[in-house]
Amino acid sequence: MKLVIGVVRPEKANDVLEALYRAEVRGVSMSRVQGHGGELDRVETYRGTTVKIGLADKVRFEIAVSDSFVDQTIEALCSGGRTGDVGDGKIFVVPLERVVRIRTGETDHAAVTPVDK
Repeated sequence: MKLVIGVVRPEKANDVLEALYRAEVRGVSMSRVQGHGGELDRVETYRGTTVKIGLADKVRFEIAVSDSFVDQTIEALCSGGRTGDVGDGKIFVVPLERVVRIRTGETDHAAVTPVDK
């Protein structure tokens, strides 16, 4: 089991969600975050004063998947999130030691599999 974490531009969030849905990847958590990577620093003018904006708005996706779903999850994040410009984001894949579905007590692979009922 893996936790796939994707950080993308906010304007690409809906495209990523659609790509994940098409790839049959379910169980997605999404949050708004700020960060700094390879983008050039943004400069804005506020009331005549130039201000350097150090952090860019991003959207973070967290998806717990079975090992067999890792590649299609990465592909969906890439296809939905890519613009080809610096700042498109990053994907991190980290091992999961244990997962528990609170409602049923199911653990590990059974807990990351979508529920039909």
